Amino acid sequence: MTFRFIDIHSHLNDKRYTDDLPEVLARMREANVASIVVGTDRRMSERAIVLAEEHDDLWATIGQHPTDNHAEDFDDAHYIKLAAHPRVVAIGECGLDYHWPAKDKWPTGEQEEKKRQEEIFERQIAVAEKAKKPLMIHGRPTQGTMDAYDDILRILQRHPDTRGNVHFFVGDNAIAKRFLDLGWSVSFTGVLTFTRDYDEVVGYIPLGRIMAETDAPYVAPASHRGKRNEPVFVVETVAAIAKIRNEDEQYVQATLLQNASEFFKLRLN
Repeated sequence: MTFRFIDIHSHLNDKRYTDDLPEVLARMREANVASIVVGTDRRMSERAIVLAEEHDDLWATIGQHPTDNHAEDFDDAHYIKLAAHPRVVAIGECGLDYHWPAKDKWPTGEQEEKKRQEEIFERQIAVAEKAKKPLMIHGRPTQGTMDAYDDILRILQRHPDTRGNVHFFVGDNAIAKRFLDLGWSVSFTGVLTFTRDYDEVVGYIPLGRIMAETDAPYVAPASHRGKRNEPVFVVETVAAIAKIRNEDEQYVQATLLQNASEFFKLRLN
């Protein structure tokens, strides 16, 4: 199977695909799109692996999202076991999320919640180091700040040999440079199709350090705004990156495919 596009971050393990997953996959294949299915807790990680085992054009990540499942206690041994699976290409999505107000999501208070998130993040870094696989980072700052990225970078300074990708990047040029200096990459979503807020940073980052994603079922591109997103729509993300950078779309498509193939060690042919 030959691919032209790779959506490096989707949630095909989400219940919103239960009724029509075969049709979603068929639309991907018609457009020569492959995808990495992302784990957000133990159950979703295990489901991502099952999908990757069943479909040659899907791979998996395993990990615990910083805020999606407060009830789960991180099981280091179990995640280490999952990380060793040959269809698992990264650990995460993991990181820090400061977007949600304390009254809604932080029942123990802001400082305790930040401490909890940092501890789980550190433990997933250890899993990645043991498995020798990259991290898939979720970073969501408080609105109007770069605080979550600042803290992620502070933590990563303690792990200079760890590599990874910052998914759904919403940082500025200064934050991007700090990740680039660590040897990291970033990925962008279909948000680029309906806002100009990230044009400057998309143009600033070298193309060889960019990847494309959908974060499906979330943030569908402009042509499907308000509807469920799908991995096939990564084609529109790639087109947006090319347009913003004023570069040939086929060249951008081929480069982003190569970036993902090399970064996640995927066999795409």
